[in-house]
Amino acid sequence: MPCFCLRTLAPLLSTLFGTAHAQTIVAHLPQSVEVTGRHYDNAIGSSDAASQGVIRAELLKSRPAQRPGEVLEFVPGLIVTQHSGDGKANQYFLRGFNLDHGTDFATSVNGMPVNLPSHGHGQGYTDLNFLMPELVQRIEYRKGPYFAKSGDFASAGAADIAYRQRFDAPFAQLTLGEHAHRRAVAGGSTMIGNGLALLGAVELMGNDGPWTVPEGLRKRNAVLTLSGGDAANGWSASAMGYSAHWTGTDQVPQRLIDAGRIDGRGFGRFDSLDDSTGGRTSRSSLSGEWHRNGDGRLTRVAAYLMRYRLALYSNFSYALERPDTGDQFSQQDRRTVAGFSASHAFAHQLGPLPARSEIGLQLRHDRARVGLFDTARREVFGVTREDDLRETLAGAYGQSALEFTPWLRGVFGLRADALRTRVDSLILADNSGAARDRQLSPKLALIAGPFAKTEVFFNAGRGFHSNDARGTTARFDPKSGAPVERVPGLAASRGVELGLRSEALPGLQSSLALWKLDVDSELVYVGDAGATEASGASRRRGVEWNNRWAIGRHGLIDADFAWTHARFANGDRIPHAVDRVASIAMTVRELGSWSASLQWRYLGPGALVEDNSVRSLSSLTTNLRIAYQLPASLGKDSALTLDVFNLADRRVDDIQYFYESRLPGEAEAVADRHVHPAEPRTLRVTLRLGF
Repeated sequence: MPCFCLRTLAPLLSTLFGTAHAQTIVAHLPQSVEVTGRHYDNAIGSSDAASQGVIRAELLKSRPAQRPGEVLEFVPGLIVTQHSGDGKANQYFLRGFNLDHGTDFATSVNGMPVNLPSHGHGQGYTDLNFLMPELVQRIEYRKGPYFAKSGDFASAGAADIAYRQRFDAPFAQLTLGEHAHRRAVAGGSTMIGNGLALLGAVELMGNDGPWTVPEGLRKRNAVLTLSGGDAANGWSASAMGYSAHWTGTDQVPQRLIDAGRIDGRGFGRFDSLDDSTGGRTSRSSLSGEWHRNGDGRLTRVAAYLMRYRLALYSNFSYALERPDTGDQFSQQDRRTVAGFSASHAFAHQLGPLPARSEIGLQLRHDRARVGLFDTARREVFGVTREDDLRETLAGAYGQSALEFTPWLRGVFGLRADALRTRVDSLILADNSGAARDRQLSPKLALIAGPFAKTEVFFNAGRGFHSNDARGTTARFDPKSGAPVERVPGLAASRGVELGLRSEALPGLQSSLALWKLDVDSELVYVGDAGATEASGASRRRGVEWNNRWAIGRHGLIDADFAWTHARFANGDRIPHAVDRVASIAMTVRELGSWSASLQWRYLGPGALVEDNSVRSLSSLTTNLRIAYQLPASLGKDSALTLDVFNLADRRVDDIQYFYESRLPGEAEAVADRHVHPAEPRTLRVTLRLGF
């Protein structure tokens, strides 16, 4: 049986992360590990790009996730953090993007898009806290603007999270952990006659976290799905409901942590400068889909209706603008979203060439009221802006896959999108208005091989992200009254990628991607405003190297590395564009009744300001999972699991910004690094019982 020695990675790690970090990583690595098993559907011939793939539920079960959104970390090269409470959307990093809360990475769950355009907090806001990892059947991911069916927010990539429609057996599980963490989940499915299956799952969760001001997170979540037919021909309808409220500890200035005192009292990494920040949110939806597959034809139709609410209270600059009341503000969003999609794929001949083509239509309409308010301890005393908006995005696409020879195939696609926005400003009438924009996005993929179990890919395409509808009609800044330039509704991106995927070595699947992405208008997070602003054009290029080492049936080694070079068109650095990320995970399964997983997760440094004079500090954390399969007499798939997050208890930060703030008692503003610490070593125990 082949043996893979991870210590042979030491020279590469030194090059990637520097000698100190390389020594830290290698010190944790065993001499050798033998593992087996396959948790990915990324075999030769299954993808149109080296950076495309499918993650199966078996892998999701093998590693711990501290928060629901961290299931996206199974997408190679993607890092997920949090900077203001577990009820707020996560922070995402991929391909040199600080995606803020989702901009430029499109995510869907159970067929419904999660990104929210023109959101009260940030464009493309992606709150995955309603996700139930136990329901996830697979994650299909794509990177780059090369895929015809991916539209808004998909410039850096996209992930479609599919829920299961049936459980193998009913289950109930309880998780208890440090810092008053408790989570209960129960689910099951049953046949109710005439071939119909009914699935239900509920989740209750509470958590205080390590923060001096307890988070007090309270979450309620439920899913109900009715389905009929099978994977080839069938339908499903789902209802979902989610609500949460919490107190969030925002980022704090490094100067205060270093001083350790404020107003004569001690101040630590987990303290807060405003104990009333946080928020409440809710999300409810109805969705349905129908599919038919036969005679070389596949037809899908889907529709959804969603209601969403958020009231978010933040304080990032403390006493900079309002020394008496503090700088707390509230961003609020109330909306209804309706959408529809349909696609039809069919096999045919294009001249002498065998081909498969697909045409599709996507339609989405958002009707929202969004606002920005001055608050003190969550009480509103001033309105900066409040707007009613309507936003409709329609997209149509077509693509054809042709087999030129047994070793060369191509995929040619074209996408057309049209955006209409209507904004009614309730505070400043001059900012009301309507706007339109449209874009054509050609797509291309060429795949050569396999040669000795190796494929070569070339991908190119045009994509886009939408801009906030309020920016398409605004004439004046609602706070200062200064004139502002309107932004286009759609900001184009252009990408190209050269990739390779090989299975030449038994059990080892390795892929390499060299990519470049240009974006016409960058959306940059502004820390003191708590929002994103449209900035200049940008260019990114990078390298991704992903490895899956499967040996036999007992485990898996994942080793993913990514390097990125990110700049504005004028040569300036892009703030928060991380230069390097990596993840190394070793999973061993079914050694008797035992399974275990150990993961090292690295978030590299990056510029915090355009001239690169201030840089973020890198972080390296280790997560551990140990699971014991309980006797069958206790129920199918019953297990006891121990998860340990930040195993080495490292003092690292989840997020870092650089901007001006003013503490109570300071005479003037101070430009400083502002950080939100990662949680210390945290233990959680889960008991799962099947019935």
